[in-house]
Amino acid sequence: MAADLRKQAVLAALRARLAADLESAIERQLQAHAAAIHEEARPENDKDTQATEASYVARGLAQRVDDLQMAVGQLATLQLQRFGEGDAIALSALVATEDQHGAAATYFLAPAGGGLKLPIGDDEISVVTPGSPLGRALLGKLVGDEALLRTGQGGRTLTVIAIA
Repeated sequence: MAADLRKQAVLAALRARLAADLESAIERQLQAHAAAIHEEARPENDKDTQATEASYVARGLAQRVDDLQMAVGQLATLQLQRFGEGDAIALSALVATEDQHGAAATYFLAPAGGGLKLPIGDDEISVVTPGSPLGRALLGKLVGDEALLRTGQGGRTLTVIAIA
């Protein structure tokens, strides 16, 4: 698959995944809100915290809905950038790497959706954001550069193999 088409497929899959997550979160938030205000949730005594707990869940889900709405909006306006020889990694880059043990991985640098893994063809593309440790380590790197990622288990070195 050509690099441009592959990146379009990654972005489309990411947009679809976050839109589905948003739809699901809205549904769960509405259910939690209904449970929090239902008459059966009213406390029977001063030790009954069912309504309070339900309101905490509803509030947390409302925040998740807000976060997903922001993420969907950011991805709706993301323009895919073309990267040529000598271009540094930036937002919308599709980055192929290899670690010190020879394990290959491909990352898509996006403003939202970090941590998601998207199946594209026979590959699995991991989404990273510029604010994540991995995203920060990759930003600005060129083909052939090494990115050092510090983890709880020590360090991990990724060599940039390709940028599209």
